[in-house]
Amino acid sequence: MRKTLTLAAALLFAVSMQAAELTVDEILAKNAEAKGGLEKMRAVKSMKFTGKMSFGPMEAPFVMTKKRPEQMKVDFTIQGMTATQAYDGTTGWAVMPFMGKKDPEAMSGDDLKSAKEQADFDGPFVDYAKKGNTVELLGKADVEGTPAYKVKLVTKEGTESVVYVDAESFLEIKIESKRKVQGQDVETETVIGNYQEVEGLLFPFSIESKAKGMPGGQVITIEKVELNAAVEDAAFKMPEKKAAPEAVKQ
Repeated sequence: MRKTLTLAAALLFAVSMQAAELTVDEILAKNAEAKGGLEKMRAVKSMKFTGKMSFGPMEAPFVMTKKRPEQMKVDFTIQGMTATQAYDGTTGWAVMPFMGKKDPEAMSGDDLKSAKEQADFDGPFVDYAKKGNTVELLGKADVEGTPAYKVKLVTKEGTESVVYVDAESFLEIKIESKRKVQGQDVETETVIGNYQEVEGLLFPFSIESKAKGMPGGQVITIEKVELNAAVEDAAFKMPEKKAAPEAVKQ
């Protein structure tokens, strides 16, 4: 019995040593393969996600549409009012009626950087060097009982993250990020899970984010993913402001 246990321990050690020898580029290659492979990923020209965001007892249905190479638009409804955030590859803009902003306004600063990163169609790991992103393997960690690789990611826009990649499935399971929000450093923790297959590609259908060390937060639940749905470039462009109605002459 003891010899059996010793042999099992030796095998586990050998496997762990082999896993530890992977380079960061090998880990990212396995990550892309686990999601369905680069060939299938690059064959997708547009994506549409339908779901809901939950903030405690409040829910906000949303639709996010993305199109290559860097176009993104998300519409979400809160208390009967629909807001929009979008990036057309150059310009970011938003409509926030529940903040008293019913006309589209151009983004700048940290908001624009965030929109540009969100518009990255394949994610920051794919072709990271060409995008101006940097990656670094920080070793391994235990994420609630799951061995994971710790990959430090710094985007071209300056957002720093530590991405935890499951050492077995090679899918992202947790992200710790530090970014600027209205000039202030904000640290967030994001737990990613419930991966489901859509036309040969894996997508997470559950994303939970919160400020680091704080309770509550935001839960995103994906209900439907549509690939290669027809969408015009005009859908991402900032609409012109509506002209103010002329005063009625007495």
